[in-house]
Amino acid sequence: MTRSSDLRFRATTAFQRHVANPLMRRLPFHTLLETTGRVSGLPRRTPLGGRRVGDVFWLVSEFGERSQYVRNIKADPRVRVRLGGRWHSGTARLLPDDDPVARLRTLPRGNSAAVRALGTGLLTIRVDLSS
Repeated sequence: MTRSSDLRFRATTAFQRHVANPLMRRLPFHTLLETTGRVSGLPRRTPLGGRRVGDVFWLVSEFGERSQYVRNIKADPRVRVRLGGRWHSGTARLLPDDDPVARLRTLPRGNSAAVRALGTGLLTIRVDLSS
């Protein structure tokens, strides 16, 4: 990782952790991904953007395997997704062979633009919803 992308990663994640995520978690209809903390075993809720297509929820991680929620998924792929204020259980799959830039074109524009602008290691994630 280059020095500039590392700086972008650290600045973006600090802003998300301390400002954006606490605010977004409080919005009742914002999409949340709940993973299980790989060390603590506690539920971890991350606001994000994506799109449901049938029984599948698609998203793109802006920092790929450096994202904490991606690390949690690698340790335990069982997740929950809050869509429209309702929780859905599912199993997450990391898709490193998928084209994340093409995938972003199928997802909501606002979030996709931010992910493209800030991201340094895009990774597509598919969540197969069971309820």
